[in-house]
Amino acid sequence: MPDAALLETRGLKRHFAVRGLLNRRIGTLRALDGVDLAVEAGEVLGIVGESGCGKSTLGKTIMGIHQPTEGEVRFAGVRVAAPGHPRPKSLRARLQYVYQDPGASLDPSWTLRRSMHEPLVIHTDLSRGQREERIREIIAAVGLPVTHLDLYPHEISGGQQRRIGLARILCLGPRLVILDEPTSGLDVSVQAAVLALFRELRERFGLTYLFISHDLAVVRSMCDRVAVMYLGRVVEIAPAAELFAAPRHPYTRALLAAAPRIGGPRVTENFTLQGEPPDPSEIPAGCRFRGRCPLAAPVCAEEPALDFTGPHGAACWRWREAARLPSAASSS
Repeated sequence: MPDAALLETRGLKRHFAVRGLLNRRIGTLRALDGVDLAVEAGEVLGIVGESGCGKSTLGKTIMGIHQPTEGEVRFAGVRVAAPGHPRPKSLRARLQYVYQDPGASLDPSWTLRRSMHEPLVIHTDLSRGQREERIREIIAAVGLPVTHLDLYPHEISGGQQRRIGLARILCLGPRLVILDEPTSGLDVSVQAAVLALFRELRERFGLTYLFISHDLAVVRSMCDRVAVMYLGRVVEIAPAAELFAAPRHPYTRALLAAAPRIGGPRVTENFTLQGEPPDPSEIPAGCRFRGRCPLAAPVCAEEPALDFTGPHGAACWRWREAARLPSAASSS
């Protein structure tokens, strides 16, 4: 991991109890099962994978919404999350989370002005006049007119709600922002405007992003590096351009083959991934992808660690064989 990492996770696990009749515990769902990541200041790290792979759980555990079962989270060198370890209040404003549906975090009975004031009242000692001045500055920065502050959440569009969600956290001066599916449900034109806003705000405020998304095209255009998750673990991580051009893990290759491209071959021609991921409460021993992998071999009965060459790592015993196969990117 980089020595100057702004954010680090070390052996991070988050398990949930599976309960049956009379609320008895009958199993454990391993949503996160040992995640080591480092995010450098100023970069955008993308997190991708199938639904249920642990992307959002990772973001919420880093943020403190979920407490880790094992491992720890460090922010700017300070431990901010670990089992039984309270989160330092002084760092809460510096690490912020933007939900997939920002409208759900806005009180429908409050004007946008009141919603904007709320985090400043909680986290700062600013006077009302000082809060209002900062709110007006940030509202302008996210491209909304000041007159919108007198509206209610139902009176603005989904794209504008995302801008308000960003404005609420930018008022606190965060260093790292976790974006959870920030463009889902948006029209393509609105999506482009929101992505352009993310880039502009990153430069203007010196932000670092953890960018959680299932949209590979968006991740490719926005992120400096990409981590691919499968069943609670990172199975590949690399600079974005390298990962999309030369994926190493068979699962990553299958994800890229499933992404349709204008002028490219039909998805059904390249897509070879079969079956569904195993139940996360009954993860098989060894490589957790081997039951769906076309390159599975006896060695895969042992779970692989991330094998790095330079900045590119893959948790696969046979990634060299996989890398020699023609990729979805090269066939388009």
